[in-house]
Amino acid sequence: RVVLLWCKSLRFTFVNEEKIGQLRTDKSKYVIASWHGSMFVGWFLHRPVKGRRISALVSQSKDGEFLSTILERWKYSMIRGSSHIGGKEAMQLMVDAVNGGSALAITPDGPRGPRHEMKMGAVRAAQRTNVPLVLAGIAMEKKKHLRSWDAFEVPMPFSKIAVHYSDPIMVPGELTGEPLDRFKKTMEEMLNQLTMNAEQTLAGGKA
Repeated sequence: RVVLLWCKSLRFTFVNEEKIGQLRTDKSKYVIASWHGSMFVGWFLHRPVKGRRISALVSQSKDGEFLSTILERWKYSMIRGSSHIGGKEAMQLMVDAVNGGSALAITPDGPRGPRHEMKMGAVRAAQRTNVPLVLAGIAMEKKKHLRSWDAFEVPMPFSKIAVHYSDPIMVPGELTGEPLDRFKKTMEEMLNQLTMNAEQTLAGGKA
């Protein structure tokens, strides 16, 4: 409850929110991806509302155990696994969740980084289920950085938050191997650009 009240004190500015908003209104399935270091805000923003099903990929680490406790209170469906632990099984669970009617939330550089380098999970999950991928760049005005590989960001209460969304992106089903790797790299660059745009919004610049 304290965490929820903390999050509700934040002051948000959104760019291109109407695209993901339409997916939610239509109760469409999709994959939403934001960086691991900003997941405090990302998980709050994209939590299930009005009975909407959203599944979250959480690592099998001790940190993941703590995180899953919060996400379960926010009504997420938990998928436990990572690229390091149970990766293949986790991918199948993600595909099954989406095919079963759930949206999917992923931090694509988790659980161990490198920071802001996208792994294949979000792209491949969207491709295999033929649903759109939406990228969310998040920036926080007043925050504390934890001493962790992802420089985990904890926003101060009442801080301003900027969130820039991509348009929904379909991953071509025929992509494999190197072309799929290049597509993933493009998504990584796009998410980093959205994050920089969000930072510029907070700084009062154009984005």
